[in-house]
Amino acid sequence: MNTTNFPIGDYPEDVTTIRLNQKTILLVGTAHISRQSADLVEEIINREDADMVCIELDEKRYAALSKPQRWENLDLKEVVRKKQLSTLMVNLILSSYQKKLGGQLGVMPGTELLAAARAAERQDIPIELCDRNIRITLRRAWRATSLFKKGYLLTSLLASLFDSTQLNEDKLSELRSKDMLSELMEELGGTFPDTKRVLIDERDVFMAEKIKHCPGERTVAVVGAGHVAGIIQALENDNQHLMEEINTIPPVSRAWKMLGWSIPVLILCSILLIGLKQGAGEAGANALYWILANGIPSSIGALFALAHPATIFSAFAAAPLTSLTPVIGAGYVCAFVQIMTKPPVVKEFDRVGQDISSLTGWWKNKLLRVFLVFLLTGLGSSIGTWLGGYRIVSNLLS
Repeated sequence: MNTTNFPIGDYPEDVTTIRLNQKTILLVGTAHISRQSADLVEEIINREDADMVCIELDEKRYAALSKPQRWENLDLKEVVRKKQLSTLMVNLILSSYQKKLGGQLGVMPGTELLAAARAAERQDIPIELCDRNIRITLRRAWRATSLFKKGYLLTSLLASLFDSTQLNEDKLSELRSKDMLSELMEELGGTFPDTKRVLIDERDVFMAEKIKHCPGERTVAVVGAGHVAGIIQALENDNQHLMEEINTIPPVSRAWKMLGWSIPVLILCSILLIGLKQGAGEAGANALYWILANGIPSSIGALFALAHPATIFSAFAAAPLTSLTPVIGAGYVCAFVQIMTKPPVVKEFDRVGQDISSLTGWWKNKLLRVFLVFLLTGLGSSIGTWLGGYRIVSNLLS
């Protein structure tokens, strides 16, 4: 495989030409909030007689970019039923951060990817969406992150909403430089090595295989600059055997399943043994403590989220039961009730990018309030599980 950069007089260093057997690949590294990147990909696609244009998007992200009214078709109830609420929330946080930075330059995130697709359509060149499904990526990243680092990662994501970083095109050009990107990738890998492996390395392999096997002898591939080095390295190897593995959500391990069921089994057995040893009255008292220990913190979480009264009641009623099964959490039950009683309207979906960066916006926006309900009732239920479990087991052993 031969890899070279075009002369500066022709294309900038953001464009790398790769010759792989009989195939020529023009790999374009972009910044997702850069007007220069959008102009560059249009120029390249207009000038080059390409057989295919590969774009760093999956079907869902492409639909989100190309159909501005997508929010009108989002079924939140279905999102909750499929337990995808956390994935949606992370997507919105990442999207909001990019939109905030892009707003400084008057460019929406992904403009250059959409520009590539439209330029290809004008030239009657087929496009290939070469990125992995975003849901699979986020679920694999979450599964790969340790329990301790999950909290750190969530905190970092939420903190990014209130970041005051100022960008301009000069800083973006600096950011796209290879040395700067190497430092950023090493920093991510040092802090979250398993997360970085899923978010960056696996996608580099996935996109490289898609680019390598797409039809045609001349391909323009438009990807984020942070993926260029990894894709070039992945193109040197045959990684087709890895595609099935990295394109699936790994099942929950047997150990985690056993741990998930061990807590409710321990609680129920403890209450039963208390009844046998100390009488039905003591068993009833401990069962009541379990109900209160779970129901009160969860309902307080709903109250703090300014949830609908029906949601607050459902938090109290659901938490003691959901804590006895790992199949569904109180957060999902309460989020569903909140959606049914206070459904977000279209304008709130449209404003979510601005509201998510404001503390008060989380309470004013009905969609964000659903997330608050989901998070706070789930947190309350978790606190109640440990308090109630500790008290019941202590009573059994005393």
